[in-house]
Amino acid sequence: MEERIVVTGMGAISPLGLSAEESWKNAIAGVSGIFPITLFDASDFLVKYACEVKGFNPENYMPAKEARRRDRFEQFSTAAAKEAIVQAGLLESKYDLSRVGVFVSSAIGGVNTWQDATITMHKEGPRRISPFAIPMLMSNGAAGLIGIDYGFTGPCLSIASACASGADGIGIAWLLLRAGVIDVAITGASEATITQIGVGAFDRMGAMARPNPNGMDNDSTILAPQPFDRNRDGLVMGEGAAILVLERERQAIKRNCQIFAELASYASTADAYHITAPSEDGLGSAQAMLQALNNGKINPEEVDYINAHGTGTPLNDLSETRAVKLAFGKLSYQIPISSTKSMTGHMMGATGALEAIFCIQAIRDKIIPPTINYQTPDPDCDLDYVPNRAREWPVKIAMSNAFGFGGHNAVLIFREYQ
Repeated sequence: MEERIVVTGMGAISPLGLSAEESWKNAIAGVSGIFPITLFDASDFLVKYACEVKGFNPENYMPAKEARRRDRFEQFSTAAAKEAIVQAGLLESKYDLSRVGVFVSSAIGGVNTWQDATITMHKEGPRRISPFAIPMLMSNGAAGLIGIDYGFTGPCLSIASACASGADGIGIAWLLLRAGVIDVAITGASEATITQIGVGAFDRMGAMARPNPNGMDNDSTILAPQPFDRNRDGLVMGEGAAILVLERERQAIKRNCQIFAELASYASTADAYHITAPSEDGLGSAQAMLQALNNGKINPEEVDYINAHGTGTPLNDLSETRAVKLAFGKLSYQIPISSTKSMTGHMMGATGALEAIFCIQAIRDKIIPPTINYQTPDPDCDLDYVPNRAREWPVKIAMSNAFGFGGHNAVLIFREYQ
């Protein structure tokens, strides 16, 4: 019998808070993280709103000199990793550092640094580019720096599978823990794409919500994003980081640390359909859900909650609804589903990692976060999306969906630890 993999630490920096617990508290309260963009001058942009991390000071987590040498996405991951590692009690434990792996992903990496370096080169010449530009922009920088910060010498990887990156990183960690390659994993993802190029490029694809009559241009009632709502018109960009500490059960028991949940399963599939659009029938996503159930030896009727990918785009929400129906059949109408992106925005590669934490907290506290901004039912999206208010619910098994450009589908399943 394969050893169980358990969660012993959680950390997060998100649009809803500067810790995993603050983010969860605001998610349960239905707080929206969307505000006018402040990270750059958006006056010339059609998109003027985003879910920024607020009140973040990197010097609270690292020396000022080190903060200057890290891109914003690396600063976020440093902070989230510190919270998770401290909560897990790793700093006080004796263990083999070569048996600790770091799997912290990013879909894009240091886009802030890329943008700044490009502007500097054109304005001032190539010799004015920062000598720290490469380590600040490379997508594996977050993982590498966490390994360096704590001396972890096991496998150190960054998985890039677009918006499934965080979930896939956690899944790869799960596989290596089950294989006995490592005893402990620091895993999750970080992203900081609220920049001119990030927002501008996503908007040119037609994927983002813009000011509209639904209230996007009213600071007091910003109805965006609107996952699964009939009037949904696109995603809202978010940013942040989320990190888990995973361990083999035997190691966690030996350390006598708190166990929050079991990571019971993982699966990954590809649509092989289109580079940006999901498969309309939802087949690839459904296969990922079914494979995750099979890999974890979990019956469909045991799933108590699904944290949806739920971006708020017309195509994604319809495809995911169809996928859930394919995977669960008639049971799909009985399973509460919510999109916490309605509050956090779409944190790109990091969202799947934060939503994994939300699943763990839902199991722990027996409450499901809502899908806010839900006003008008869509006859084609007709499942239970937990509209607008959190719901007390006996959650023992929770599924987290993360889908990404390129047709990537990643599914994680968490189970109450007993």
